[in-house]
Amino acid sequence: TELIGDGMTRAPALALPSLEAAAELKRWLEAPEAIAELQDAFSSTSRFGRLMGVKVGLAGKYAHVRFKCFTGDAMGMNMVSKGVNVVTQRIIDKFPGTELLGLSGNMCTDKKPSAINWIDGRGKSVAAEAVIPASIVASVLKTTPAAIGRLNMHKNFIGSALAGSIGGQNAHSSNILTAVYLACGQDPAQNVESSTCLTLMEEIPASEPGGESSLYVSCTMPSIEVGTVGGGTSLPAQAACLGLMGVKGAGETPGANSQQLSKLVCASVMAGGGSPPPGPGGGGGGGPPPPARPPHQ
Repeated sequence: TELIGDGMTRAPALALPSLEAAAELKRWLEAPEAIAELQDAFSSTSRFGRLMGVKVGLAGKYAHVRFKCFTGDAMGMNMVSKGVNVVTQRIIDKFPGTELLGLSGNMCTDKKPSAINWIDGRGKSVAAEAVIPASIVASVLKTTPAAIGRLNMHKNFIGSALAGSIGGQNAHSSNILTAVYLACGQDPAQNVESSTCLTLMEEIPASEPGGESSLYVSCTMPSIEVGTVGGGTSLPAQAACLGLMGVKGAGETPGANSQQLSKLVCASVMAGGGSPPPGPGGGGGGGPPPPARPPHQ
């Protein structure tokens, strides 16, 4: 597994006097020197929070400012909201006539599907991969690497494309992620964006004649929103689960435990996603169909 991004976001909605003023605000906020100035305001509200970047979306004279922030081992929504509130006041002071319409203007984006989370990430962005020998694929999944790779293409890519899905290039990542979230004291409502996942499955040919082929599997998840402090992580059962995984509470290095938890989530999704719902051939071909259930079931 690899952590490829870490930053919680909040995007206040601002009204400015004119389009010209909004464009000027955008240019200033996205300049490197602005981050240093705003970081002073943001860090005054938290020991662990750190402002990492800003992206501004304009709609006429209205600006939606997406702040991305490091939040240590907390999932970080409250930390970021508190810091961004102070930063926004600094912006209002610098740009007279600016009005704060709402601290969250939905470009964050929380608990809603969005392309911006899929492309830029929110929370932890993680990828995991595995290589499974064909003999294991046959004995456990009752199929072949070629057949399961073909099913993955038609189901997770072609089918999801026909559905117009954003981040739905997977078999059932939401099932696995939500189970882990409930067990570990996370916010289950965030499964909407956290479970977005791109699953790859393809056959790796044998390296020598007569050798065994393999199945390559990977899951890339750009928006895993987790924390190991705060929220439901202190509930007895949930704290026990985090303890079993070695990620309870704050890590010695800020962010280490929450980052490790995000890797465990992604690896769990990959383990379950590598066994998609079977077709008549047991996972895409190569095995007998499952027995019929009795009518009373």
